[in-house]
Amino acid sequence: MAIQKDRVRFNVGGKIFETTATTLAIAGRDSYFAAMFDDNWDLQPNPAGEYFIDRNPDCFAILLDLLRTGELYVPPNVPERLLYREALFYGLADHVRSAKWGRFDGNRLHLLKSITGRAPGDGTAIRASSEGGCCVAHGSMVHIYDWMLEEHPPINLDYQRVNDAGWVGPVDPNGLVISTCERLGRGQGGMGLFNSTTGELRYKFSVTHENVVKSYTAGALCFNDGYNLFSSCKGRSNEYGIGVWDQNTGQQVDFFYEPPGWSLGDADKLQWLNGSNCLLVATLFPRKDNCYISLLDFRSKSMVWSWSDMWSPANSDDRRVRDAIAMEENGSICVVNEFEDLGFMDLRRDSGSVRWSSRSRIMKGKMPDEPCYPKLALHEGQLFSSMNDCISVFCGSDWVLTSRLKRSFGGSICDFSIGGDRLFALHSEENVFDVWETPPPSIV
Repeated sequence: MAIQKDRVRFNVGGKIFETTATTLAIAGRDSYFAAMFDDNWDLQPNPAGEYFIDRNPDCFAILLDLLRTGELYVPPNVPERLLYREALFYGLADHVRSAKWGRFDGNRLHLLKSITGRAPGDGTAIRASSEGGCCVAHGSMVHIYDWMLEEHPPINLDYQRVNDAGWVGPVDPNGLVISTCERLGRGQGGMGLFNSTTGELRYKFSVTHENVVKSYTAGALCFNDGYNLFSSCKGRSNEYGIGVWDQNTGQQVDFFYEPPGWSLGDADKLQWLNGSNCLLVATLFPRKDNCYISLLDFRSKSMVWSWSDMWSPANSDDRRVRDAIAMEENGSICVVNEFEDLGFMDLRRDSGSVRWSSRSRIMKGKMPDEPCYPKLALHEGQLFSSMNDCISVFCGSDWVLTSRLKRSFGGSICDFSIGGDRLFALHSEENVFDVWETPPPSIV
């Protein structure tokens, strides 16, 4: 955006505002103001030297002050929903989000609010979007919330059950992939790409085996930076393994078949590793009696690293692994057992043992009647682990426990997700999820 030397005057809904091109340049290249002064638009002021905009003047004043000071103050007489709508018109939604909450830091999170759904229990998964919203898989329904935490019309799959969901990403912020169980006798199930705003199904992802399209159950989902979508798959014939699709076209581009004696099609978790161009695949208890963790290289169609507890003693902590996550910077995989003990495996040693770091042994013998198995997440050098009704935050090279996130009701946490500088935690006993965010830094 070319910076003008002169002051700029606006007539917004009959109210006059005066500012400078330097202030307007803060809005960025994708804003309404950048388009105004683009050479291709050739917008001219009226005879009074004003640019007329037929929008809400009260909201314009708030947004202009945000560009001037970096601070957001919303008077009581201006509904936030109205302000957000105007921010979208001017291309300032990112500025409003940045002013409302700060850069994500697990040790500074505070509870923004808890949102209760319309039906109790049965939550499957919660997934944060890059825009600060989320989706909640609930039986055969997926409930959508935007970054203002306003609920959109839910997506009803009419299938047996939703297994996972994943946001396509910044390239397509409204794109949501949903994986479901195959519905016996109807040939439905699999995966589809939906518009999260309208609920419209754009296309389905098919599995082809020996040039024949097969029905299948899709499980865990994962994306990479190359616009590929990965999913664990279970079919009726030999379609057990990990499928790969082009997320832009929906076409299948690869399939890694499950080797004998191993488990890929039932995977609970997939994670793409950018550094090694490999896919972490983890099948965990109680989905299977044994745990299977592997790294797949699709270029050579090989399993380059693997670990299983099938040879561990029955009373070993290795037999209680509930989640796993790869940590490329440390060259290791972190696992967690049902007591929230963290374990680490060296990726440089194939089928190595787990080095356990016992942190929560006091939980033994004190598990709730219906416990939720722990989940792991890694975000900007911080490790997160859920256990019952709280989430622990670990930091540093030795992964020291630095803080815990906990609220007073809702029951155990069955899933959580981090994205858009927010943490979302889904509770099991009631259909409620919490929204945690970091307060914005003080401006002196």
